[in-house]
Amino acid sequence: MNIMFPYAVIVTLALAGTIGTAASAGTVRTDRFVELAGGERLFVREVKRPAEVPGRSAVLLVHGARVPGLASFDLPVESGSLAADLAAEGHQIYILDLRGYGASSRPPAMDGPPEGAAPLARTADAVADIGAAVDAIVGWSGDDRVSLVGWATGGHWVGAYASENSEKVERAVFYNTLYGGSDEHPTLGRGSPLDDKGNPGTFDTAAFGAYRLNTRESLFTGWDKSIPAADKSQWRDPSVAKAYGDAALASDPTTSVRNPPSFRAPSGAMADSFELALDRRQWQASALSMPVLVIRSQLDFWSRSADAETIVREAPNAQLVTIPNATHFVHLDRDRAGRKTFMSALLRFLKT
Repeated sequence: MNIMFPYAVIVTLALAGTIGTAASAGTVRTDRFVELAGGERLFVREVKRPAEVPGRSAVLLVHGARVPGLASFDLPVESGSLAADLAAEGHQIYILDLRGYGASSRPPAMDGPPEGAAPLARTADAVADIGAAVDAIVGWSGDDRVSLVGWATGGHWVGAYASENSEKVERAVFYNTLYGGSDEHPTLGRGSPLDDKGNPGTFDTAAFGAYRLNTRESLFTGWDKSIPAADKSQWRDPSVAKAYGDAALASDPTTSVRNPPSFRAPSGAMADSFELALDRRQWQASALSMPVLVIRSQLDFWSRSADAETIVREAPNAQLVTIPNATHFVHLDRDRAGRKTFMSALLRFLKT
């Protein structure tokens, strides 16, 4: 990838549907594609009520390093759809799959073995994809600017885009996002599995290749470790966990050809995250002229306190919400495990 090109926005598919949860009652979902000039395309799902509340901007949700948009933000179970919860408050919600993920185009290198190829889907690619999606959303929603919510690496990509295109961004939300402020990270930096042992301080391209394979079990390793209870169901509804795993595996048409079943995710996000863990920044928070909300879970294994505090210190108009005893996946956890606090902070910021 790493190819910047002009694009043409074309809606190629529109399918309305509903998901049977309380938040989804009366919610309309429309699946669309943004056609890119090079023949690739981006998948975007629109989630909204039939009659939107005037005066609230459209909101684009951007997924993280490995699990695409629908599995991250629109699960068909109660408390599993951030998109439906926001739409219930009158917002027009859009969920993006970046290239290499979900229903968006996958580069040809993802059809071969991952070894021997450079990590796919780097920051520049994500910025181009977000830009194409934002321009399409402006046309679909009628809003001149779009609010952006990025989870984990999605927040990094949102920051990179917003810092270069502030005139197109209404508000920006960084949720458990790496940025900088420290060159130490317990799981992503020097000495981590991402570090090239033969050349410390360099991402191990040979080990990761173009993409990674992810099993259902691998989705819950960090999540389970960070939950401060032996019974994980106290923190996370088992129906949400099952739907999350099901949707992640269903996002890749090749999942079933491997045993155990696994889905592909580009390695570029991990290469970028390794750089951020070493405080090698790829965008500047000082360029964010729009209102900014930084949300960080106290028990997050991905972002650090330094990341959140540095964004807030450098961005001209930023605020920080730290959620006590919450995990990296707080928007998918139970209300009493931080989800209620997360939703309250996010809704208040988007309505301001």
